[in-house]
Amino acid sequence: MKLRTLMFTGTLALAALSGMAQADTQQPATKPVPYQYGMPLNIDKVIAMNETQTNDCKVINADIKFLDKAGKVEDVGYRKMSEACDFQN
Repeated sequence: MKLRTLMFTGTLALAALSGMAQADTQQPATKPVPYQYGMPLNIDKVIAMNETQTNDCKVINADIKFLDKAGKVEDVGYRKMSEACDFQN
């Protein structure tokens, strides 16, 4: 009887821990703040830069995630010309 109770309790504990671990890795996707001309960025360290991949020379959406000088993680979106434009004459 005690072994069955112990096994049941252990199973519940493992299920709870795995649920907590899974919840930590699935962070909600936050939308980057749109860049406004003259907006102070105060970038201390760049964490990631992402942009829409395309083979066409056109304006695309891009975003930069960085650590500002106050230690806060910021995510700013902006528009730019695609890298395909660099290879066209």
